[in-house]
Amino acid sequence: MSQRGKQIISVVGIVILILAFLQFQYNIFGFSEEKGPAESTQTGNMSQNPATPVRFVQVDPRAFQEKVKVTGSVMANESVELRSETNGKVDLINFKEGDRVRKGQLLVSINVDDLRAQLERARYTQKLRENTEYRQQQLLEREAISQEEYDLALTELKTAQADVRILEASIAKSEIRAPFDGIIGLRKISMGSYISPNTEIANLYNINPAKIEFALPGKYVDRIQEGNEINFTVEAVKDEFIGTIYAIEPQIDQATRTVNARAITPNPDLLLKPGQFADIAITLDVKQNAILVPSQSIIPELNGHKVFVAENGSALERNVKVGTRTETQVEILDGLKEGDTVITSGLLQIRQGSPVSLIQ
Repeated sequence: MSQRGKQIISVVGIVILILAFLQFQYNIFGFSEEKGPAESTQTGNMSQNPATPVRFVQVDPRAFQEKVKVTGSVMANESVELRSETNGKVDLINFKEGDRVRKGQLLVSINVDDLRAQLERARYTQKLRENTEYRQQQLLEREAISQEEYDLALTELKTAQADVRILEASIAKSEIRAPFDGIIGLRKISMGSYISPNTEIANLYNINPAKIEFALPGKYVDRIQEGNEINFTVEAVKDEFIGTIYAIEPQIDQATRTVNARAITPNPDLLLKPGQFADIAITLDVKQNAILVPSQSIIPELNGHKVFVAENGSALERNVKVGTRTETQVEILDGLKEGDTVITSGLLQIRQGSPVSLIQ
């Protein structure tokens, strides 16, 4: 090997020794002025899982009304479209729109002067037949006439009486009377109008009491019965109303799988109007020692639900069985006991065994 080659090898060896020495010095003293690797690792381990601040509720069994909420509609207690049973010209309108009317009150009359004239003639005929029958009866008792002659006179009397009743019935059909107490709506006819049975005159409503019709999911059909109370509210009225279920459809609707029911409620101030939308709450059961937790504390899983409880500064998972839900709370049927501390916030930051600190 030449002298120059030996010099190059020597230089390379020296450089390698220097680099090795510097690396050693760095490993030993490189973090002396700052945090060294060991110190850094130790500090990291100490701050790796700081306690997560979480909010909580204490499990405290209390009385709970299990309710189901549905929607429905207000109905009139009774309602009818007023129509005439016969054809004719209107010669009397005996109501004002929006009036309260009494059962049997005359509302509309149709001109039937021809029928009244026929009735007058029929009554004269009836009177004549009555006199004839009376004389024939006297003669029959003295055996001055035969039974057949008397029967003929009696038949003519009965016929005359039937004619009178037919005409009276026809005239009665010309008078439209209120079938029940109520409030009459907007009229659709005027004086002098020619109307027929197809002509709508007005609507009549009885709205005190009022009825509430609603559909309930079929799974609750065995938990409601006649006499159960409902609470409901309607649009534009701040008051809450109470009704009583009085009728339940015996068949579940195959299309919707719901059962129709009706409730009735007093309506003395007429605040409830037919057609109003009603939000209804039906009490199914009252439990005295129910466990309720905020709905945000429930974590759904594939096989059910779970919550986190705080014990000795750590978060622990609890599988729970849920029951009835309200707008803000969920009933817990199994998995929690009185005094448990249920975590309600920070659920995305914690897992089984995570340290937690409770805050109000």
